[in-house]
Amino acid sequence: MIIGWAFYYLFASFTDDLPWAECGNWSTPLCDRSNNFTFAECQGKGYEALDDGSCRLDGKIMGIHNETVAKDNKIKFVLPSEEYFFREVLGTGNSKDLGDYGDVHWELILCLLLAWVFVCLTLSNGIKSSGKVVYVTATFPYLVLVILLVRGVLLDGYYSGIKFYIEPDLDKLSDAGVWKDAAVQIFFSLSASWGGLIALASYNKFHNDVFRDAMIVSFGNCLTSLFAGFVIFSYLGFLAEEQGQKIEDVAASGPGLAFIVYPMAVTKLPVETLWSILFFVMLITLGVDSEFVLTETVVTSVMDMFPNTRKYKTFTVILVCLVFFILGIPYCFDGGFYLFTLVDEYSGGWNVLVISLCECIAVGYVYGIKRFLRDIETMIGTRVCGFMPWSMWKYWWMACWCGLTPVGVSFILVFSWVDYTRLDDFPRWADAIGWGMTLVVVAAIFCTMIYKLIVTPGTFKERLHKLTTPRPEWGPALPKHRQLVTAYVPGFIVNLKDFEQRGPDGIDIQMDSPIPNNGGRYYDNKAMDYYEAK
Repeated sequence: MIIGWAFYYLFASFTDDLPWAECGNWSTPLCDRSNNFTFAECQGKGYEALDDGSCRLDGKIMGIHNETVAKDNKIKFVLPSEEYFFREVLGTGNSKDLGDYGDVHWELILCLLLAWVFVCLTLSNGIKSSGKVVYVTATFPYLVLVILLVRGVLLDGYYSGIKFYIEPDLDKLSDAGVWKDAAVQIFFSLSASWGGLIALASYNKFHNDVFRDAMIVSFGNCLTSLFAGFVIFSYLGFLAEEQGQKIEDVAASGPGLAFIVYPMAVTKLPVETLWSILFFVMLITLGVDSEFVLTETVVTSVMDMFPNTRKYKTFTVILVCLVFFILGIPYCFDGGFYLFTLVDEYSGGWNVLVISLCECIAVGYVYGIKRFLRDIETMIGTRVCGFMPWSMWKYWWMACWCGLTPVGVSFILVFSWVDYTRLDDFPRWADAIGWGMTLVVVAAIFCTMIYKLIVTPGTFKERLHKLTTPRPEWGPALPKHRQLVTAYVPGFIVNLKDFEQRGPDGIDIQMDSPIPNNGGRYYDNKAMDYYEAK
């Protein structure tokens, strides 16, 4: 949906005067700072000067007579770009809350459809086609960010914005929400525990240096976020000085930064139409990069679970994108932004942290950290990044996966639960829906575990041992690579073609050979079921 919003703004940018530069027929009196009256002016215009700092006519806010008092009552002047986003694009002015859904915005549905068509066309030809597209979509934003930063530091007030950005507020360390948001942000931006990294890594060559890739992605991600912060806060400082407000009051977090601050900032630049087009093209490329990974994760998972769908890759991609497009339509109503906020808060927060905790436990204590480290060494060799010995790093990763990460994630989980606060202006039943979205993901892990423990034959100890032991076909795809594992796993099956059993119906059952370009996966449930039964 965010990509759809960006398409909406891109199309709206093809005009001489950007529509959000000034207040329009979609705006309220709080959009126009000329409605900042004195107490006498407020009464002189026939308005009622209330104790909350506002001037009202028949209960409707017409202006402000005391900004300080009004701010304490959550009444303040807003940027034209803010009202354009919420009232014209999203239509939230026609909806009171999540229970008041209002009318549908067909232009948003078309923009949402366009976003999914773009993703579908890119992924329909497989992972290689999307990889080529990413060469452009991943590098273009850096060019635009550099241009925006150069322009940003030439604006009045930029220094106060950057100073606000780099000066730490240590009191925030006691806020559980900050810890949770920081953890979720890094998990989301790295796609850790979302499945994307695992799905894409499954297409790597066996001896690919994953250590090098992990370092590049991690540091590149954090440095990019740091760099983008200088860009956004240079404009926040400029807008704060122009509006006579504090920086923290210019715009809220979340979509507001991309669809309120930047759009307003480009209206202050020469050739504003060009800058607006460049910015929203950049935003679209950033969005589709993430969408490629998330969608490919689902498509890869579907084809792993149902191997026959590999023959119909294009159809599978189209079907997945169609389902997600339909699921996104509720965001296109007047009250859709309330649903967006609810999903954003609950669907990718605590559950992602729980997934990461389970992954660390599974790798470190179930599969075994020693074998996992040997698996990595078998793939990447004794040197990483071409010159550093793997032996000097593996103990650090062991400490992280078995200790530091689980303890850190557990601390953030408990801390955020103890200091949990509800979403402002949302009914309690909305919080119940949000917690349902969180728990359904977590339940998928633990319910599956309980189910497998129940249906697996044998004593409890035998079932536990069987379910926590790698299956015979687990490991590299090719025999020449599987041979390397025999050095540290006794009895490891090298050639899966030799792994044959005669079934009860007298038919030979044999493990399939590797499927080309499938990340080294094997598919023959019938053979595995017979092997396990035997």
